[in-house]
Amino acid sequence: MKPLKNIKVIEFCHVAAGPFSSMSLADMGADVIKVEPESGDSMRAWPPLSEGFSENFASLNRNKRSITLNLKSEFGLEAARRLIAGADVVVENNRPGVMKRLGLSYEAVKELNPKLVYCSVSAFGQTGPRANDGGFDVTVQAASGIMSVTGEQGGAPVKAGVPVSDFCAGLYAAYTITCLLKQVAEGGEGGFIDMSMLGASLGVSALQTSEYFGTGIDPKKLGSAHPRNAPYQAFKAKDDYFVLAAGNDKLWSSVCDVVNLKELVKQPRFLTTTDRAKNQSELKEILEACFAMDVAEVWVERLRAVGVPCEPINTYSKALEDPQVEHSGWVSDLTLASGAKTKTFGYPALINGKNLPIYRTAPGLGEHNDEILSEIGLKAGQGEG
Repeated sequence: MKPLKNIKVIEFCHVAAGPFSSMSLADMGADVIKVEPESGDSMRAWPPLSEGFSENFASLNRNKRSITLNLKSEFGLEAARRLIAGADVVVENNRPGVMKRLGLSYEAVKELNPKLVYCSVSAFGQTGPRANDGGFDVTVQAASGIMSVTGEQGGAPVKAGVPVSDFCAGLYAAYTITCLLKQVAEGGEGGFIDMSMLGASLGVSALQTSEYFGTGIDPKKLGSAHPRNAPYQAFKAKDDYFVLAAGNDKLWSSVCDVVNLKELVKQPRFLTTTDRAKNQSELKEILEACFAMDVAEVWVERLRAVGVPCEPINTYSKALEDPQVEHSGWVSDLTLASGAKTKTFGYPALINGKNLPIYRTAPGLGEHNDEILSEIGLKAGQGEG
Protein backbone atom coordinates (compact mmCIF):
# COMPACT_ATOMS: atom_id res chain seq x y z
CA MET A 1 0.00 0.00 0.00
CA LYS A 2 3.09 2.27 -0.15
CA PRO A 3 4.28 2.03 -3.77
CA LEU A 4 6.70 4.96 -3.28
CA LYS A 5 8.04 3.75 0.09
CA ASN A 6 11.70 3.89 -1.02
CA ILE A 7 11.45 7.39 -2.48
CA LYS A 8 12.75 10.38 -0.53
CA VAL A 9 11.33 13.81 -1.32
CA ILE A 10 12.68 17.14 -0.05
CA GLU A 11 10.04 19.85 -0.11
CA PHE A 12 10.85 23.57 -0.10
CA CYS A 13 7.24 24.71 -0.42
CA HIS A 14 4.56 26.85 1.16
CA VAL A 15 0.77 27.28 1.00
CA ALA A 16 -0.93 25.08 -1.62
CA ALA A 17 0.36 23.95 -5.02
CA GLY A 18 3.74 22.56 -3.96
CA PRO A 19 2.58 21.05 -0.65
CA PHE A 20 -0.37 19.37 -2.39
CA SER A 21 2.00 17.85 -4.94
CA SER A 22 4.41 16.42 -2.38
CA MET A 23 1.54 15.25 -0.13
CA SER A 24 0.26 13.22 -3.09
CA LEU A 25 3.68 11.50 -3.14
CA ALA A 26 3.68 11.09 0.64
CA ASP A 27 0.24 9.46 0.50
CA MET A 28 1.81 6.86 -1.80
CA GLY A 29 4.49 6.17 0.83
CA ALA A 30 7.30 8.56 -0.12
CA ASP A 31 9.35 9.94 2.78
CA VAL A 32 8.64 13.66 2.40
CA ILE A 33 10.81 16.02 4.42
CA LYS A 34 9.29 19.48 4.56
CA VAL A 35 11.98 22.15 4.93
CA GLU A 36 10.54 25.25 6.61
CA PRO A 37 11.92 28.56 7.83
CA GLU A 38 11.82 29.05 11.59
CA SER A 39 8.60 31.03 11.11
CA GLY A 40 7.08 28.03 9.31
CA ASP A 41 4.94 27.65 6.22
CA SER A 42 2.58 30.64 6.28
CA MET A 43 -0.39 28.27 5.98
CA ARG A 44 0.26 27.19 9.59
CA ALA A 45 -1.50 30.42 10.60
CA TRP A 46 -4.61 29.84 8.48
CA PRO A 47 -7.84 29.22 10.41
CA PRO A 48 -9.60 27.18 11.53
CA LEU A 49 -7.12 26.49 14.35
CA SER A 50 -7.71 23.50 16.61
CA GLU A 51 -5.77 23.97 19.83
CA GLY A 52 -3.48 26.27 17.88
CA PHE A 53 -2.90 23.96 14.91
CA SER A 54 -4.21 24.85 11.44
CA GLU A 55 -6.70 22.40 9.97
CA ASN A 56 -5.97 23.84 6.50
CA PHE A 57 -2.26 23.16 6.96
CA ALA A 58 -2.98 19.63 8.14
CA SER A 59 -5.08 18.92 5.03
CA LEU A 60 -2.07 19.54 2.74
CA ASN A 61 0.81 18.24 4.86
CA ARG A 62 -0.12 14.84 6.26
CA ASN A 63 2.41 12.00 6.06
CA LYS A 64 5.38 14.42 6.06
CA ARG A 65 8.23 15.22 8.44
CA SER A 66 9.24 18.82 9.22
CA ILE A 67 12.65 20.37 9.72
CA THR A 68 13.38 24.06 10.21
CA LEU A 69 16.46 25.45 8.45
CA ASN A 70 17.77 28.95 7.93
CA LEU A 71 18.78 28.69 4.29
CA LYS A 72 20.74 31.93 4.54
CA SER A 73 23.18 30.37 7.03
CA GLU A 74 26.11 28.06 6.24
CA PHE A 75 24.69 25.33 8.46
CA GLY A 76 21.24 25.56 6.89
CA LEU A 77 22.63 25.40 3.35
CA GLU A 78 24.92 22.49 4.21
CA ALA A 79 21.99 20.59 5.71
CA ALA A 80 19.86 21.34 2.64
CA ARG A 81 22.60 20.15 0.29
CA ARG A 82 23.03 16.92 2.23
CA LEU A 83 19.30 16.32 2.18
CA ILE A 84 19.18 16.89 -1.59
CA ALA A 85 22.23 14.70 -2.20
CA GLY A 86 20.45 11.76 -0.60
CA ALA A 87 17.02 12.41 -2.12
CA ASP A 88 15.17 11.17 -5.16
CA VAL A 89 12.98 14.25 -5.60
CA VAL A 90 13.02 17.96 -4.80
CA VAL A 91 9.80 19.98 -4.98
CA GLU A 92 9.87 23.76 -4.56
CA ASN A 93 7.36 26.52 -5.22
CA ASN A 94 9.28 29.69 -4.47
CA ARG A 95 9.36 32.64 -6.84
CA PRO A 96 11.62 31.85 -9.83
CA GLY A 97 15.19 32.81 -8.96
CA VAL A 98 14.94 32.27 -5.20
CA MET A 99 16.49 28.78 -5.22
CA LYS A 100 19.22 29.97 -7.59
CA ARG A 101 20.16 32.81 -5.23
CA LEU A 102 20.37 30.30 -2.39
CA GLY A 103 22.61 28.02 -4.43
CA LEU A 104 19.95 25.28 -4.42
CA SER A 105 18.66 25.45 -8.00
CA TYR A 106 18.61 22.33 -10.17
CA GLU A 107 21.73 23.50 -12.01
CA ALA A 108 23.52 23.99 -8.69
CA VAL A 109 22.63 20.60 -7.18
CA LYS A 110 22.34 18.16 -10.10
CA GLU A 111 26.05 17.32 -9.86
CA LEU A 112 25.45 16.21 -6.28
CA ASN A 113 22.78 13.81 -7.49
CA PRO A 114 22.49 13.13 -11.27
CA LYS A 115 19.44 10.94 -10.75
CA LEU A 116 17.54 13.71 -8.94
CA VAL A 117 14.05 14.63 -10.15
CA TYR A 118 13.67 18.34 -9.41
CA CYS A 119 10.28 20.05 -9.79
CA SER A 120 9.71 23.79 -9.62
CA VAL A 121 6.09 24.91 -9.33
CA SER A 122 5.31 28.56 -10.05
CA ALA A 123 2.56 30.78 -11.39
CA PHE A 124 3.89 31.29 -14.92
CA GLY A 125 7.00 29.13 -15.30
CA GLN A 126 10.72 29.50 -14.70
CA THR A 127 11.56 31.25 -17.98
CA GLY A 128 9.84 33.63 -20.37
CA PRO A 129 8.37 37.11 -20.26
CA ARG A 130 6.14 36.45 -17.24
CA ALA A 131 8.47 34.23 -15.20
CA ASN A 132 9.01 36.88 -12.54
CA ASP A 133 5.34 37.76 -12.14
CA GLY A 134 3.77 36.62 -8.91
CA GLY A 135 0.51 34.76 -8.88
CA PHE A 136 -2.08 33.22 -6.62
CA ASP A 137 -4.87 30.83 -7.50
CA VAL A 138 -7.40 33.59 -8.20
CA THR A 139 -5.05 35.60 -10.44
CA VAL A 140 -4.12 32.51 -12.45
CA GLN A 141 -7.79 31.54 -12.80
CA ALA A 142 -8.25 35.00 -14.31
CA ALA A 143 -5.17 34.83 -16.56
CA SER A 144 -5.89 31.31 -17.81
CA GLY A 145 -9.46 31.93 -18.98
CA ILE A 146 -11.16 29.86 -16.28
CA MET A 147 -12.98 32.88 -14.85
CA SER A 148 -14.23 33.87 -18.30
CA VAL A 149 -16.42 30.75 -18.43
CA THR A 150 -17.37 30.60 -14.74
CA GLY A 151 -20.58 32.15 -13.41
CA GLU A 152 -23.83 33.31 -14.95
CA GLN A 153 -24.00 35.02 -18.33
CA GLY A 154 -23.84 38.77 -17.84
CA GLY A 155 -22.83 38.38 -14.20
CA ALA A 156 -19.77 39.66 -12.38
CA PRO A 157 -16.57 37.58 -12.58
CA VAL A 158 -16.39 34.69 -10.14
CA LYS A 159 -13.67 32.13 -9.52
CA ALA A 160 -14.17 28.41 -9.12
CA GLY A 161 -15.06 27.71 -5.51
CA VAL A 162 -12.01 25.47 -4.99
CA PRO A 163 -8.42 26.49 -5.87
CA VAL A 164 -8.29 24.62 -9.17
CA SER A 165 -5.18 26.38 -10.50
CA ASP A 166 -3.19 25.52 -7.37
CA PHE A 167 -4.33 21.93 -7.09
CA CYS A 168 -4.24 21.09 -10.79
CA ALA A 169 -0.63 22.30 -10.88
CA GLY A 170 0.08 20.09 -7.86
CA LEU A 171 -1.48 17.05 -9.50
CA TYR A 172 0.33 17.59 -12.81
CA ALA A 173 3.58 17.99 -10.87
CA ALA A 174 3.09 14.76 -8.89
CA TYR A 175 2.18 12.84 -12.04
CA THR A 176 5.19 14.14 -13.97
CA ILE A 177 7.53 13.44 -11.04
CA THR A 178 6.30 9.85 -10.88
CA CYS A 179 6.86 9.41 -14.62
CA LEU A 180 10.47 10.63 -14.33
CA LEU A 181 11.03 8.36 -11.33
CA LYS A 182 10.14 5.45 -13.62
CA GLN A 183 12.75 6.71 -16.08
CA VAL A 184 15.34 6.76 -13.28
CA ALA A 185 14.32 3.28 -12.12
CA GLU A 186 14.99 2.02 -15.66
CA GLY A 187 18.57 3.33 -15.55
CA GLY A 188 18.08 6.84 -16.88
CA GLU A 189 18.94 10.15 -15.28
CA GLY A 190 16.63 12.49 -13.45
CA GLY A 191 15.56 15.83 -14.80
CA PHE A 192 14.05 19.23 -14.19
CA ILE A 193 10.29 19.81 -14.27
CA ASP A 194 9.01 23.35 -14.83
CA MET A 195 5.37 23.19 -13.72
CA SER A 196 3.33 26.36 -14.06
CA MET A 197 -0.12 27.01 -12.68
CA LEU A 198 -0.97 28.77 -15.95
CA GLY A 199 -0.04 25.67 -17.97
CA ALA A 200 -1.97 23.36 -15.65
CA SER A 201 -5.04 25.58 -15.79
CA LEU A 202 -5.00 25.62 -19.58
CA GLY A 203 -4.27 21.89 -19.63
CA VAL A 204 -7.51 21.07 -17.82
CA SER A 205 -9.37 23.52 -20.08
CA ALA A 206 -9.09 21.16 -23.06
CA LEU A 207 -12.76 21.41 -24.05
CA GLN A 208 -12.67 25.21 -23.95
CA THR A 209 -9.37 25.62 -25.82
CA SER A 210 -10.45 23.11 -28.49
CA GLU A 211 -13.74 25.00 -28.90
CA TYR A 212 -11.78 28.18 -29.54
CA PHE A 213 -9.33 26.46 -31.92
CA GLY A 214 -12.23 24.89 -33.82
CA THR A 215 -14.45 27.95 -34.13
CA GLY A 216 -12.28 31.00 -33.49
CA ILE A 217 -14.90 32.11 -30.96
CA ASP A 218 -14.29 32.43 -27.24
CA PRO A 219 -16.38 30.11 -25.05
CA LYS A 220 -18.90 32.02 -22.95
CA LYS A 221 -20.26 31.82 -19.43
CA LEU A 222 -23.24 29.52 -19.24
CA GLY A 223 -23.77 29.30 -15.49
CA SER A 224 -24.50 25.63 -14.84
CA ALA A 225 -25.53 24.97 -18.46
CA HIS A 226 -23.52 23.14 -21.13
CA PRO A 227 -22.71 24.43 -24.62
CA ARG A 228 -23.56 21.14 -26.36
CA ASN A 229 -26.00 19.30 -24.09
CA ALA A 230 -29.48 20.01 -22.73
CA PRO A 231 -31.18 19.60 -20.36
CA TYR A 232 -27.86 19.62 -18.53
CA GLN A 233 -27.81 22.24 -15.76
CA ALA A 234 -29.35 23.41 -12.49
CA PHE A 235 -33.12 23.80 -12.40
CA LYS A 236 -35.29 25.53 -9.81
CA ALA A 237 -37.89 23.37 -8.09
CA LYS A 238 -40.57 24.53 -5.66
CA ASP A 239 -38.10 24.97 -2.79
CA ASP A 240 -34.56 24.78 -4.13
CA TYR A 241 -32.32 24.03 -7.09
CA PHE A 242 -31.13 20.63 -8.26
CA VAL A 243 -28.94 19.53 -11.15
CA LEU A 244 -30.18 17.37 -14.00
CA ALA A 245 -27.95 15.92 -16.73
CA ALA A 246 -29.83 14.25 -19.57
CA GLY A 247 -26.93 14.06 -21.98
CA ASN A 248 -28.46 11.81 -24.64
CA ASP A 249 -31.78 11.12 -26.39
CA LYS A 250 -32.72 8.16 -24.19
CA LEU A 251 -32.27 10.16 -21.00
CA TRP A 252 -34.16 13.08 -22.53
CA SER A 253 -37.06 10.79 -23.29
CA SER A 254 -37.02 9.60 -19.66
CA VAL A 255 -37.16 13.20 -18.43
CA CYS A 256 -40.20 13.85 -20.63
CA ASP A 257 -41.90 10.77 -19.14
CA VAL A 258 -41.24 11.96 -15.57
CA VAL A 259 -42.59 15.48 -16.18
CA ASN A 260 -45.49 14.08 -18.25
CA LEU A 261 -44.58 16.01 -21.39
CA LYS A 262 -43.98 13.15 -23.81
CA GLU A 263 -44.90 15.36 -26.77
CA LEU A 264 -41.65 17.33 -26.35
CA VAL A 265 -39.62 14.35 -27.59
CA LYS A 266 -40.89 14.77 -31.17
CA GLN A 267 -40.79 18.56 -31.34
CA PRO A 268 -38.20 19.71 -33.94
CA ARG A 269 -36.67 22.29 -31.59
CA PHE A 270 -35.89 19.53 -29.04
CA LEU A 271 -35.39 16.56 -31.38
CA THR A 272 -31.60 16.08 -31.04
CA THR A 273 -28.98 16.98 -28.47
CA THR A 274 -27.81 19.80 -30.75
CA ASP A 275 -31.37 21.11 -31.12
CA ARG A 276 -31.94 21.06 -27.38
CA ALA A 277 -28.65 22.85 -26.71
CA LYS A 278 -29.58 25.52 -29.27
CA ASN A 279 -32.96 26.07 -27.64
CA GLN A 280 -32.04 25.43 -24.03
CA SER A 281 -33.39 28.74 -22.71
CA GLU A 282 -36.88 27.79 -23.92
CA LEU A 283 -36.40 24.26 -22.65
CA LYS A 284 -35.39 25.49 -19.21
CA GLU A 285 -38.49 27.67 -19.00
CA ILE A 286 -40.77 24.75 -19.88
CA LEU A 287 -39.12 22.33 -17.45
CA GLU A 288 -38.96 24.78 -14.55
CA ALA A 289 -42.70 25.39 -14.89
CA CYS A 290 -43.12 21.68 -14.22
CA PHE A 291 -40.45 21.47 -11.51
CA ALA A 292 -42.11 24.36 -9.63
CA MET A 293 -44.94 21.98 -8.75
CA ASP A 294 -42.88 19.97 -6.26
CA VAL A 295 -39.74 20.12 -4.10
CA ALA A 296 -36.25 19.31 -5.36
CA GLU A 297 -35.93 16.14 -3.26
CA VAL A 298 -39.00 14.63 -4.91
CA TRP A 299 -37.80 15.41 -8.44
CA VAL A 300 -34.38 13.93 -7.68
CA GLU A 301 -36.02 10.72 -6.46
CA ARG A 302 -38.31 10.47 -9.51
CA LEU A 303 -35.55 11.12 -12.02
CA ARG A 304 -33.07 8.79 -10.34
CA ALA A 305 -35.73 6.05 -10.38
CA VAL A 306 -35.65 6.06 -14.20
CA GLY A 307 -31.86 6.31 -14.44
CA VAL A 308 -31.47 10.02 -15.14
CA PRO A 309 -28.34 11.45 -13.44
CA CYS A 310 -29.45 14.19 -11.08
CA GLU A 311 -28.28 15.53 -7.73
CA PRO A 312 -29.21 18.08 -5.10
CA ILE A 313 -26.74 20.94 -4.77
CA ASN A 314 -25.01 19.76 -1.63
CA THR A 315 -23.15 21.77 0.93
CA TYR A 316 -19.87 20.17 1.99
CA SER A 317 -21.49 18.86 5.16
CA LYS A 318 -24.10 17.09 3.03
CA ALA A 319 -21.52 15.85 0.53
CA LEU A 320 -19.45 14.31 3.31
CA GLU A 321 -22.56 12.53 4.61
CA ASP A 322 -23.12 10.81 1.26
CA PRO A 323 -23.29 7.03 1.82
CA GLN A 324 -20.75 6.56 -0.98
CA VAL A 325 -18.22 8.59 1.02
CA GLU A 326 -18.72 6.32 4.03
CA HIS A 327 -18.58 3.19 1.88
CA SER A 328 -15.30 4.29 0.29
CA GLY A 329 -13.70 5.06 3.66
CA TRP A 330 -12.35 8.39 2.51
CA VAL A 331 -12.83 10.23 5.82
CA SER A 332 -10.40 9.31 8.60
CA ASP A 333 -9.93 10.34 12.20
CA LEU A 334 -6.84 12.48 12.69
CA THR A 335 -4.97 13.72 15.73
CA LEU A 336 -3.21 17.01 15.00
CA ALA A 337 0.26 17.80 16.30
CA SER A 338 -1.45 20.03 18.89
CA GLY A 339 -3.31 17.01 20.26
CA ALA A 340 -6.65 18.15 18.88
CA LYS A 341 -8.89 15.43 17.45
CA THR A 342 -10.35 16.06 14.00
CA LYS A 343 -11.12 14.31 10.72
CA THR A 344 -9.57 14.56 7.28
CA PHE A 345 -10.41 13.53 3.73
CA GLY A 346 -7.72 11.10 2.61
CA TYR A 347 -6.38 9.97 -0.74
CA PRO A 348 -9.39 9.44 -3.04
CA ALA A 349 -8.19 6.47 -5.11
CA LEU A 350 -8.54 2.90 -3.86
CA ILE A 351 -5.77 0.42 -4.69
CA ASN A 352 -6.86 -3.21 -4.88
CA GLY A 353 -10.02 -2.16 -3.08
CA LYS A 354 -8.17 -0.62 -0.15
CA ASN A 355 -7.55 2.92 1.08
CA LEU A 356 -4.05 4.32 1.44
CA PRO A 357 -3.45 4.69 5.18
CA ILE A 358 -2.60 7.99 6.84
CA TYR A 359 0.55 6.91 8.64
CA ARG A 360 1.74 10.27 9.94
CA THR A 361 -0.19 13.37 10.98
CA ALA A 362 0.80 16.80 9.64
CA PRO A 363 4.00 17.68 11.52
CA GLY A 364 4.53 20.33 14.13
CA LEU A 365 6.97 23.00 13.02
CA GLY A 366 10.46 21.51 13.22
CA GLU A 367 9.09 18.39 14.91
CA HIS A 368 11.66 16.15 13.21
CA ASN A 369 14.74 18.40 13.36
CA ASP A 370 16.91 16.08 15.47
CA GLU A 371 15.76 12.95 13.66
CA ILE A 372 16.41 14.32 10.17
CA LEU A 373 19.71 16.02 11.01
CA SER A 374 21.04 12.82 12.55
CA GLU A 375 20.20 10.99 9.31
CA ILE A 376 22.55 13.29 7.38
CA GLY A 377 25.33 13.35 9.99
CA LEU A 378 24.57 16.71 11.58
CA LYS A 379 23.49 17.82 15.04
CA ALA A 380 21.05 20.58 15.90
CA GLY A 381 23.65 22.23 18.17
CA GLN A 382 25.91 22.89 15.19
CA GLY A 383 23.52 25.50 13.80
CA GLU A 384 20.15 27.00 14.25
CA GLY A 385 18.46 23.61 14.84
